[in-house]
Amino acid sequence: MGNEFTWKKLSEKDKEEIKIQAKDILDKFSAKLSEVELGEEPLIIRGNGQRVEGSGSESDLDFKKRILKNAEKKNDDSIIAEVVKW
Repeated sequence: MGNEFTWKKLSEKDKEEIKIQAKDILDKFSAKLSEVELGEEPLIIRGNGQRVEGSGSESDLDFKKRILKNAEKKNDDSIIAEVVKW
């Protein structure tokens, strides 16, 4: 019942009309797009994308406390996590 509304077999005439309409839409869009003035190219400054590695001796003493505070399920000083099989 539902399939009769989701698609229909197109005749060659219908296919040709769709191609003509699609080309017309693209041509109009292209013409309008060519009228758009972009101005100057924006200046984007990016860093090198890498962090500076530390010696590993520094630690965040408050880290465990914050993580446990945010954990939904916990037991004393451990997070209880569910193992999910995909």
